[in-house]
Amino acid sequence: MKLKVLLPTQVLLEEETGKIIAEAENGSFCLLPRHIDFVAALVPGILTYYRPGGEEAVLAVDEGILIKCGPEVLVSTRNAVAGPDLGRLRETVEKRFKALDERERQARAALAHLEATFIRRFLRMGGYVRQ
Repeated sequence: MKLKVLLPTQVLLEEETGKIIAEAENGSFCLLPRHIDFVAALVPGILTYYRPGGEEAVLAVDEGILIKCGPEVLVSTRNAVAGPDLGRLRETVEKRFKALDERERQARAALAHLEATFIRRFLRMGGYVRQ
């Protein structure tokens, strides 16, 4: 099978694989090369795949969609991180999520500031209408 992991801005991964294990809302599942065509809504978690030599590789994935059509398996997600093993993958995910949390906090603060400024200026212009 050919596994392709798509992010909004790039193709994160494109590799041959003999087995994929992922998690959907109703539990984990395994795909093998002769598995029927399949679609699943992924939940945040670990996607494990096995390279042709049997070497295990792991990805941390956000919510997304997995589609198996013939020999191709496409995973589309907003965010994913590859790692050589679970220990290092966990460290990488923690660092990335801390950075994302900080950026989201800054974006929320900037948006709140813009909203407050807009309302103050609107009221100063006399745009307030009573009914």
